[in-house]
Amino acid sequence: MSDSPILEISNLRRTFRQGEAVIEVLRGVDLTLGSGEIVALLGPSGSGKSTLLQAAGLLEGGFEGHIAIDGVAAESLGNEQRTAMRREKLGFIYQFHHLLPDFTALENVVLPQLVAGRSGPDAEQRAADLLSALGLAARLDHKPSKLSGGEQQRVAVARAMANQPRLILADEPTGNLDERTAEAVFDEFVSLVREHGSAALVATHNERLAERMDRVVRLHDGVLE
Repeated sequence: MSDSPILEISNLRRTFRQGEAVIEVLRGVDLTLGSGEIVALLGPSGSGKSTLLQAAGLLEGGFEGHIAIDGVAAESLGNEQRTAMRREKLGFIYQFHHLLPDFTALENVVLPQLVAGRSGPDAEQRAADLLSALGLAARLDHKPSKLSGGEQQRVAVARAMANQPRLILADEPTGNLDERTAEAVFDEFVSLVREHGSAALVATHNERLAERMDRVVRLHDGVLE
């Protein structure tokens, strides 16, 4: 792993108001991820795992503290710069794959590359290579409705990796899959992250998968343990 962290979070705080009540979801979170490192984020439902991922992904405001991605402090960026950071440096994988239903597997992985400015032929080759590495070489022209749950999630992994992000943020990425399929998809995900030298923060309830990651952190009462 590189000495320079890909993700650096310090004293991160997030509060919400419900009427007169103030709810502290994050109460001073500190976390650092290096190149090639895959970290499991555990915690009960409602503990703030998704809130932490949203913060690290620069998806909403209202946070206090410091977040740096690849050495760039997020708090110093304007809206357009944050959008560019998400496009160029971040990849997202969700429990529900959110594939575009009218597009093929290949097209779902090509599109984010076109948005980032890659040429059509290069984007198609990159998409085909990623999908083939995930065992989908024979399914490139299939739309999501013609793919199994595991295949759809593999496409989602390929899409997240399409622009060679520095940081992958995954929220229950295998939560809808059976155990055997979940482990297969996870193995392929790990292989791609290592190959690209990315870092990954994976929120999960799956203790078995968590134990196979480099490190496990647990969110409890708004702080990491």
